[in-house]
Amino acid sequence: MHDFEADIAAVQRIPEVEAILEEVCTLTGMGFAAVARVTADRWVACQVIDRLEFGLNPGAALQIKTTICDEIRASGRGVFIDHVAADARWRTHHTPAIYGFESYISIPIVREDGSFFGTLCAIDPQPRAGLADVVPRMEALARKIADALDRMRAAA
Repeated sequence: MHDFEADIAAVQRIPEVEAILEEVCTLTGMGFAAVARVTADRWVACQVIDRLEFGLNPGAALQIKTTICDEIRASGRGVFIDHVAADARWRTHHTPAIYGFESYISIPIVREDGSFFGTLCAIDPQPRAGLADVVPRMEALARKIADALDRMRAAA
């Protein structure tokens, strides 16, 4: 069994994570941002900013098959959607329908050893324009989280 509590605690010990989530909200214009631990069978919030009252707090879990993060875990590639309803690939996808979002971005957090930790993600019920433009910065923020997790592992 996976020790999600240890993963949550590790993310919460990274001093920059709160500022990173604030930056994600500012960059994207979205009201919910999270660092999530994603495995083959679970999605667990490690740290969140929730201005939408989406209802997820650290430790909250989602069924993995209801998330796009499962697809990101499988592919190793981030996803961004400016406007779900206007996007042929995503408008019929079950995840936006379940959670009621119109804009979405999620970037993989990959450790130095190549292992997939989870995602840095954001959602909003309103469409957003130009998310492709923030992908490089989001990738840099995800790397910052991965580097901090690697430093903790090395120190342990």
